[in-house]
Amino acid sequence: MFLRDRGAMPSFRRMLSLTSLVLGMLLPLSGRGIAAAQDYRFELAGPIVKSGNTSLVKIRLIHISDGKPIPAAIVINSKFDMGPEGMETMTAPVKTVPSTDPAVYQFEVQPSMPGKWAIGIVAKVQGETETVRGTVTVSIPK
Repeated sequence: MFLRDRGAMPSFRRMLSLTSLVLGMLLPLSGRGIAAAQDYRFELAGPIVKSGNTSLVKIRLIHISDGKPIPAAIVINSKFDMGPEGMETMTAPVKTVPSTDPAVYQFEVQPSMPGKWAIGIVAKVQGETETVRGTVTVSIPK
């Protein structure tokens, strides 16, 4: 015959309730912390502004699951080439320039000709262990 200790049951229930409460408070905080690099995408954030030999390209980094822009990521590398036109080896200078909007990343590019170009971006997102990589295709006007 099994004997139950009635005094232990309320203690177990309290511990279970406390554990559920703590988990319920922590789960909403873990949202982006469990994301991976593939949970982000780069997208064009406005029209390309041409000025002489250079063009200004604005790009936004988006968290895919909630569609929210990610501010203050650190761009650690960028590349500009004509890959979309089948000419990956044709590259042009690209540099990151400051933006007044922390969720918009600006790049000054110097394409040698009009056409479809790709900006390859490598960035670190705060709180993520993986590096985010992406490519945005832009059409450079004549």
